[in-house]
Amino acid sequence: MKVFVMLGAINMALGVVLGAFGAHGLKNFVSPEHVAVFQTGVQYQIYHALGLLLVAVLLKQFPTAGGLRTGGWIMLAGIILFSGSLYLLALTGIRFFGPITPVGGICFIVAWIWIFWAVLKEI
Repeated sequence: MKVFVMLGAINMALGVVLGAFGAHGLKNFVSPEHVAVFQTGVQYQIYHALGLLLVAVLLKQFPTAGGLRTGGWIMLAGIILFSGSLYLLALTGIRFFGPITPVGGICFIVAWIWIFWAVLKEI
């Protein structure tokens, strides 16, 4: 449980830092389109950092639901792949990173379904 609190908190902090950088510093270096791409990465990182915190809360309520941990780790992979690829695409302009983004999106979807299933089995 503690690991998901820590992962959620550090991802929230990084999301705030990166969001501020995107809003104030990035516009001097990249196009407005790339700033928007960067901000999408920040937005999804923040959403799913909250999801990691939710996993920690759910683990308190359902401590034997091992699927919650799996869902949390898949969600973390989604943050890295989805948001990370958008950050790299925005900062470098290298299109190679674009196709990685949907893999992260699939991780997000799978994570939320995995979490749903884990809790459903406990009810």
